[in-house]
Amino acid sequence: MTAPGQERHSPGDQPPLVTSCGRRITVKCLTLTAARPITRVTLRVGPDQGDEPGVWAALTAEEARELAHRLLAQAARAESAAGTGVGAAAATAGAGAARA
Repeated sequence: MTAPGQERHSPGDQPPLVTSCGRRITVKCLTLTAARPITRVTLRVGPDQGDEPGVWAALTAEEARELAHRLLAQAARAESAAGTGVGAAAATAGAGAARA
């Protein structure tokens, strides 16, 4: 059991995504227990290979969905610019799911 004011992470948390430049990106559901529990989606971008400091954000569920939508849209643009053409349909399908 978590004492008041401490944080708990969901048992469904996934391991960090390691980018091609070595940054570790961790996404988790965080619940702060207090008089009124607060739940946020946390996004942590760790330091790069040169030890540049990382950053983190705590997002509401709505903000996390909006971020997911924007990431999918930009991924589609990147794929389209690279000439793969796969991204547009995937982003359109994923954007609807991200906003649901």
